[in-house]
Amino acid sequence: MSKFEKLVLKLLSGQSDKNFHFDDLVKLLSSFGFQLRVNGTSHHIFTRPDIAEIINIQPLNNKAKPYQVKQVRELIIRYKLWSDESESE
Repeated sequence: MSKFEKLVLKLLSGQSDKNFHFDDLVKLLSSFGFQLRVNGTSHHIFTRPDIAEIINIQPLNNKAKPYQVKQVRELIIRYKLWSDESESE
Protein backbone atom coordinates (compact mmCIF):
# COMPACT_ATOMS: atom_id res chain seq x y z
CA MET A 1 0.00 0.00 0.00
CA SER A 2 1.42 3.38 -1.03
CA LYS A 3 1.80 6.39 1.23
CA PHE A 4 -0.98 8.12 -0.73
CA GLU A 5 -3.35 5.20 -0.13
CA LYS A 6 -2.51 5.21 3.58
CA LEU A 7 -3.24 8.94 3.79
CA VAL A 8 -6.57 8.55 2.02
CA LEU A 9 -7.59 5.69 4.31
CA LYS A 10 -6.51 7.71 7.36
CA LEU A 11 -8.64 10.61 6.16
CA LEU A 12 -11.65 8.44 5.32
CA SER A 13 -11.53 6.59 8.64
CA GLY A 14 -12.32 9.82 10.50
CA GLN A 15 -10.29 8.71 13.50
CA SER A 16 -7.41 11.16 13.06
CA ASP A 17 -9.10 14.48 12.35
CA LYS A 18 -7.30 16.18 15.24
CA ASN A 19 -3.97 14.68 14.24
CA PHE A 20 -3.86 15.19 10.46
CA HIS A 21 -0.81 17.06 9.18
CA PHE A 22 -1.60 20.15 7.13
CA ASP A 23 0.98 19.30 4.45
CA ASP A 24 -0.57 15.85 4.02
CA LEU A 25 -4.01 17.38 3.46
CA VAL A 26 -2.54 19.76 0.86
CA LYS A 27 -0.86 16.81 -0.92
CA LEU A 28 -4.10 14.82 -0.96
CA LEU A 29 -6.12 17.67 -2.41
CA SER A 30 -3.50 18.28 -5.09
CA SER A 31 -3.46 14.56 -5.91
CA PHE A 32 -7.23 14.65 -6.38
CA GLY A 33 -6.81 17.34 -9.03
CA PHE A 34 -7.58 20.46 -7.01
CA GLN A 35 -5.81 23.69 -7.98
CA LEU A 36 -4.18 25.64 -5.14
CA ARG A 37 -4.32 29.39 -4.67
CA VAL A 38 -2.81 30.95 -1.54
CA ASN A 39 -4.54 34.04 -0.20
CA GLY A 40 -2.41 35.99 2.26
CA THR A 41 -0.02 33.89 4.27
CA SER A 42 -2.23 31.11 5.56
CA HIS A 43 -5.40 30.65 3.52
CA HIS A 44 -4.98 27.81 1.07
CA ILE A 45 -7.91 27.79 -1.34
CA PHE A 46 -8.53 24.71 -3.49
CA THR A 47 -10.83 24.57 -6.50
CA ARG A 48 -11.65 22.07 -9.17
CA PRO A 49 -13.72 22.91 -12.29
CA ASP A 50 -16.13 19.98 -11.91
CA ILE A 51 -16.81 20.58 -8.19
CA ALA A 52 -18.93 23.51 -7.02
CA GLU A 53 -17.50 23.71 -3.51
CA ILE A 54 -14.39 25.69 -2.69
CA ILE A 55 -12.11 24.30 0.01
CA ASN A 56 -10.41 26.85 2.26
CA ILE A 57 -7.93 25.44 4.77
CA GLN A 58 -5.45 27.02 7.17
CA PRO A 59 -2.69 25.40 9.23
CA LEU A 60 -2.84 25.32 13.01
CA ASN A 61 0.58 24.41 14.45
CA ASN A 62 1.43 22.31 11.35
CA LYS A 63 -1.83 20.39 11.70
CA ALA A 64 -5.03 20.73 9.72
CA LYS A 65 -8.05 22.00 11.61
CA PRO A 66 -10.31 19.04 12.47
CA TYR A 67 -13.46 20.57 10.99
CA GLN A 68 -11.60 21.22 7.72
CA VAL A 69 -10.38 17.61 7.58
CA LYS A 70 -14.02 16.55 7.99
CA GLN A 71 -15.09 18.88 5.16
CA VAL A 72 -12.48 17.38 2.83
CA ARG A 73 -13.55 13.83 3.77
CA GLU A 74 -17.20 14.64 3.06
CA LEU A 75 -16.27 16.17 -0.28
CA ILE A 76 -14.24 13.11 -1.31
CA ILE A 77 -17.14 10.85 -0.38
CA ARG A 78 -19.85 13.04 -1.97
CA TYR A 79 -18.06 13.27 -5.31
CA LYS A 80 -16.71 9.70 -5.17
CA LEU A 81 -13.13 10.87 -5.70
CA TRP A 82 -11.79 7.71 -4.04
CA SER A 83 -12.80 4.14 -4.74
CA ASP A 84 -11.17 0.73 -4.67
CA GLU A 85 -10.37 1.18 -8.37
CA SER A 86 -8.31 4.32 -7.52
CA GLU A 87 -5.80 2.21 -5.61
CA SER A 88 -4.11 1.17 -8.83
CA GLU A 89 -3.25 4.80 -9.76
